[in-house]
Amino acid sequence: MTTGSSETAFEEFLGLWSTLRSESTRPGTVVVVEGDRDRDSLRALGLQGPIVLVHRGVPLSALAHALTRGTRRAIVLTDWDATGGQLAHKLNEFLAPGPVAVDLEFRRRLARVLRGEVVHVEGIHGWARRLAERTGAPLEHYLEREGEAGGEIRG
Repeated sequence: MTTGSSETAFEEFLGLWSTLRSESTRPGTVVVVEGDRDRDSLRALGLQGPIVLVHRGVPLSALAHALTRGTRRAIVLTDWDATGGQLAHKLNEFLAPGPVAVDLEFRRRLARVLRGEVVHVEGIHGWARRLAERTGAPLEHYLEREGEAGGEIRG
């Protein structure tokens, strides 16, 4: 990957991430990830909204049922491997007929921005940190800027 395409990918990521951070804090919205390390990666990137873990010792159908109580939108961010794809598909099947809107768009758009360089959600933070460092600034510099911009937009 050339430096120019890295910069473009990073800029696209920051824009998308700012939107996700904002959307995740809307009332009734949760972000669904596979495990603890995925959650930790998203938190390290400043995601403040509720995060629900798929792998927490309950069947996927029970998790989907629990989400129908109080959740209006589930942003699914499972890994971009076969297992993650199956989990996203199954969650969509379980939730689609009910009151919860399943959002797979962020997952799809992140896959495009990450260009196959990251397969697991837990790797997003490290990927973004490395690209930020190539620009000469720490990742926190960009996340603070994005957070401020997101705050101005939300109102």
